[in-house]
Amino acid sequence: MKLMITVLIFVVLLIAGCSSKATPEELEFATCLSDNDAIMFGAYWCPHCQEQKRQFGGAWENINYIECSLPNGQGQTEVCNLAKIESYPTWEFKDGSRLVGVQSFGQLAAKTDCKLP
Repeated sequence: MKLMITVLIFVVLLIAGCSSKATPEELEFATCLSDNDAIMFGAYWCPHCQEQKRQFGGAWENINYIECSLPNGQGQTEVCNLAKIESYPTWEFKDGSRLVGVQSFGQLAAKTDCKLP
């Protein structure tokens, strides 16, 4: 029984760790966001941040991301304090404007003029 539970946990973690392969258009969109100085502030423990990351799939690695949580989850990094980040995820754009919460690709494209995938 113990072995079965261990194997089940391993399979769940393996599946959870797999990221979807990004299309060239998704990679281009994510790169365009970063090239246009869009930044997402988030926290590793934030479910909404995880949802936003899942939307990008394999293109997520091309996003400018700042982790705000301290390793113990009990506070915020100095860079996020200085940026006055109060909620996760927070997207900040070149013009200084912000959007809070999970954003659609359409909303991000409208703020950056990046072509939708």
